Parts: sequence; C-alpha cells; structure tokens
Amino acid sequence: MKCLLLANESAEVLFYWTDTEFEQRVQEQYGVSQEEGERLPAFEDSINTLFAPIIISCSTMVDRLGDNYTSFSTENNHIYVLHQFEECLYIAVNGDGDETEEDLKRKIFVMKKLTEIMFGMVTFSGALLRKELRPQDTEQRNRLWKKLRSLLETYSRLRENDQSFLVEAVERLIHPTLCEQCIEFLERRLVQQINSNMDRMGEEVLHAFILVHTKLLAFYSSRNASNLYSSDLLALIILVQDLYPSKINLDETSEELESSSVPEVFYTPEPSPPERESVRQRGDSPPVFQFVDPDVQMAEDSLQTLEAPTPDPSAPSRVFLESKECPMPHSMYCLPLWPGITLVLLTKIPNSHVATSVCYFLEAFVKLEKRLCEGHEGAAAMRGQPSVQEQRSRLEKLIKTWAGMDIQTSQLQNAWTDFKNKAFICCPLCTGSFLQLSAWAAVKKLMDWKDFLLVKSKRNITMEFPGLIHFIYVDRSNGQMIAPSLNVTDRTVSELGKGPLADFIKKKVWSLVATAQRYLQKGYATVTLRDGDYFYCYFLWFENETGYKLEVIDIPSSPDDGAPVGMLTCDYYRKLLRYYSKKHQNEVVKCYELFTVHLGVIPNEYILQHCSQLARKLWEPTRIPLL
Repeated sequence: MKCLLLANESAEVLFYWTDTEFEQRVQEQYGVSQEEGERLPAFEDSINTLFAPIIISCSTMVDRLGDNYTSFSTENNHIYVLHQFEECLYIAVNGDGDETEEDLKRKIFVMKKLTEIMFGMVTFSGALLRKELRPQDTEQRNRLWKKLRSLLETYSRLRENDQSFLVEAVERLIHPTLCEQCIEFLERRLVQQINSNMDRMGEEVLHAFILVHTKLLAFYSSRNASNLYSSDLLALIILVQDLYPSKINLDETSEELESSSVPEVFYTPEPSPPERESVRQRGDSPPVFQFVDPDVQMAEDSLQTLEAPTPDPSAPSRVFLESKECPMPHSMYCLPLWPGITLVLLTKIPNSHVATSVCYFLEAFVKLEKRLCEGHEGAAAMRGQPSVQEQRSRLEKLIKTWAGMDIQTSQLQNAWTDFKNKAFICCPLCTGSFLQLSAWAAVKKLMDWKDFLLVKSKRNITMEFPGLIHFIYVDRSNGQMIAPSLNVTDRTVSELGKGPLADFIKKKVWSLVATAQRYLQKGYATVTLRDGDYFYCYFLWFENETGYKLEVIDIPSSPDDGAPVGMLTCDYYRKLLRYYSKKHQNEVVKCYELFTVHLGVIPNEYILQHCSQLARKLWEPTRIPLL
C-alpha cells in the first residue's frame, strides 16, 4: 500500500506512482472500469479525485496561514507525508506499515533530487516543470512517467538492500593496486585520447568512472572539470542501476566466494586468451559479429551482456549536475563492459556555458512573477535586485549573442551520433575503433581481473575483532564508505554467513542506522544502546588532514520538517562541515562516522577499544586515490 504523488497548486497531478495494492484499493473504491482502453486514464482520474481535497486544503492553508501540515494518519492507519517545494506539492502514502514518516519524507526528497538531475533549472519554475512532467502528447507522458517510476523503484530496491544507499555514501572497492591501474587507464587511454581527438565536435569528457555493481572501483576527472558532489554521484548510480540492474542471485558457487577470503596478494588472475585462439561458434547459428581479432573472451562477455534487450550505450542521457553557478547540463554515457561492471562517462556538451546565463534570467523572472502575484509593481525592484528594465536590457544582449553563435540542433545531433559510435567501440574488432590498440590492451588487463572484481564486490573487507558482528565506516568529507558485505540469499555467502542469519543481522544494521540518524537529527553525535543480545554504537567526529581528532562541539538539531539526514536528500553533512569549519578556517576539516554491532556479552570497555582501533585501522585506506 504505497503511493507517491506530485501536484501543483491547481490540484493537477504532475506525476504519480503506486504499487499494485494501492492501485487495487483505488479501483475498488472508485469502481474503475477494467476495459483495456479505459483503465489508465480512468485510474488517473481516480487519483485526482482521491487527492484533490488534500491538495486544495494544503493550498488554502498556505494562502491564508502561510503554513501547512507535514503529515497525518487516517483511521485505517494510512500515513500521509507532505512537503511543499515552491509551487509543487509532494505527497507520500503508506498503508502497510513498511515505511515510517521518516522513510516517506526521505522518499519525497530523493524524488525531488531525481527530478533535479533529469530536468535541472526547469525545476526553478512551477510552470516550466509542469510542461516537462505533463507533456501534451499522452504517449510521451506515459514514457516519461514510466521512466520516473522505474527510477523510484530502483532507489527503493537499493535503499532496502544496499548499505551504500542506507547511509547515502559511495562504497569503494578496496584494492589499491587495481584502483591505480584503472585510474591510469581512465586518464591516459580513455579521457585524454577522446578529448584530444578532433572529431569530438566540441564535446569534452569531464568525468569517467568504473562501477562494479554499485561499488566504485575507479574515478577520474579531467583538469577542466568542476567538482562532482557525492549526492550527484549517488543519483547517477541510481540511473546506471536503472539501466543495467545488478542481478542479486548470481551463479557463483560458495567455493568461489570462499576463495575470495584469501589475502589479495595471493590472487593470480587468469591470463587473457592466447593471441591466435580461434573463434567459437554458438551452436549452428552464425555469429552476431564476424570477428577477425582472436580475443574471444571479451566478445563472448559482450554477447552475454547483449542477450537481453538493453539500452543503447551510444545514446546519452542528459543529466544536470550541481555546480556553484547553476545545475550544469552534461551527457552521461553508460557502457556495460561485462555483466555487473559498467563504465560511465560524463561529458560537457557544446555551448554548455549558456546554462549559467539561462539560470540567472530564469531565477530573476521567477522572482518577478512571484512579486507580481503578490501585488507588487513590476517595475519596483526589491532591495539589491536589478529592475525590470535592467533585466530586459541584459536579456536582449544575451539573445543577440546567441544569435551570433549559430546553434543548430540538427548538426549537433549528427555530431553526437558520430561521437557515440566512435567512443563506445571498446575493442578493435570493428573498424574505426576510437580507443586504439593501447586502450584495448588496458581493457584486456581489466578483463583478467573481472571475475575477481565480481567476487570482491561481495567480500570487500573482512572483520578481525572478536565479538564484532558488523560495522559501517563513512568518510563524510568525500562521501565514501567501507563495510563488510551483507548478502542475504541462500546462494551467496558473506562474512555473516548466508540466508536467515545474514537477513537477521541486516535488519539489526538497518535499525541501528535509523536510530543513529534520528538521534543525530536531534544533535547527538554519540549513541550507545543495548538491544537484547546485541550492543549498538554510533560515533560522529571531526579530524584535520593529519588525522588529529578535533574538539567535540554541540551539533545543531534539525527542524522536524527539515530534510532527512543524508547526502542524497539534501547533503546534511556538507552543511554540518561548513558549520564546524567556521571555528577552523585555517585548516581542512574532515568528518567521519562509525556504526558498529557487537555481541552483548562483550564488556563495554572492550567494545569501545574495538571501535577506536577499527577507526584507526580504516583511516589509512581512505587515502586510496579514487577522487
């Protein structure tokens, strides 16, 4: 019984998502026709009818009282959480008890983040956002809503099963040697080669990274790139997972997973195929490609990836990333190297600098429209704000500048297509390869390690403290985390075993994080509590660059209607770092978190000693050059 809805002040639904149970309940309540041609529009009408009184009530309260209610529950124990962002009202509903008010509020803020990633500065204006979310063409609207629903479901799946989305931090794959090799590959044999090519038609690769499922293996940014915030990187991982979902039930045997516990120094990857190995046919059917190169393994892995219908990696997704000036448009290319391992490129589009000017004028006219709606004269400028005449003059100059740039969409689209075809041929098996033989050699090197990486993603780090059941260590300064794996299926093994035992511990860990975040929101930086046979600890502290622990301060509490604690929802920790850094302006301040679950029989002094030793042990791996 779940639902999420976006509506404007006119009670017009801009987007909705429901699960099957909620949809059935609405159909039963309003008697929706089950005829194939009528079900979808009739159900949308029912959604409008169901939520219209709530939306109108909220608008009336805002107009008359300047305030609004944030949540309420009904007689049948349905929880409604509401949040107003400018002219757009978000409503999240749960009726099965699976989600708390905090969960629903977090879902609302994540949905807002996803719309910002997809639509950028359009979200500044309610009227423009309505045009984007409710296009006139019904088929176009259905495709867009299907995409948004898929993204929301992908986030919910990751939030429920992935520790990195539980604490909202990017999980790194710990293998320094391989990380450095991959960073070198991204820098010298991918980004530099693409950016130095004259056929890229003004497009420039700014960021490149490799994911193993949801874990970050390597990341490289070019010199001209601005900072990529962790909140944006998490959102991009959601987009990648939506395109190429990770399969939880993989076919690895327990023996293969157990072998990953051997220290990394003893691992020897299988060699690449010999230079003149013959091409193996799949049955009696002709091969998909007529290969002339002998590297068969790479080709077979690629074919396995293409067995199911997958998105075209040459087709970019337009994304808007946070910057100091405004949401900057980028193109995101996703290339599945092998199942579970994905290469992602973020490129600066031609004439992207125009976005800064567009953003400035859009904000200015949104403020002007608000003043006019409130009854102020259009020509009367607020203190510190330029007048309407000044804005008009600036806009006319900008339009004249654009006219001289001769921006032609069709030519740019042709250039895009040519670049896509060249940039994403990842081997010299086809003519016109963009990456050349040296890049192909680097990809082959990564291929030697691919099986190890897939196993490593399930056994990333081990625990060495007796009585310590689980921990999560987070570096909030760069938005990255380290934790032992938690696999709850019967076919895979983790440090906690498999099946019901791992699932039981997983619920304990999820409960610990929710409790710690609730106390952190109230201003508590340390939490210790006992839950039956288990002992929970949570610590948040600050250090300088040398690892020296800084003094403890009183953390400001967050308002009840504020954003949830996290990095994806509003980057709570970036604000916290700015708050703390005011007293340490002459040094770089780092922020860390540690969550631990111990057996309750362990004495308290040993538990605190474990936590201190664990934090010191994990401090060094954070210096792996990933970002």
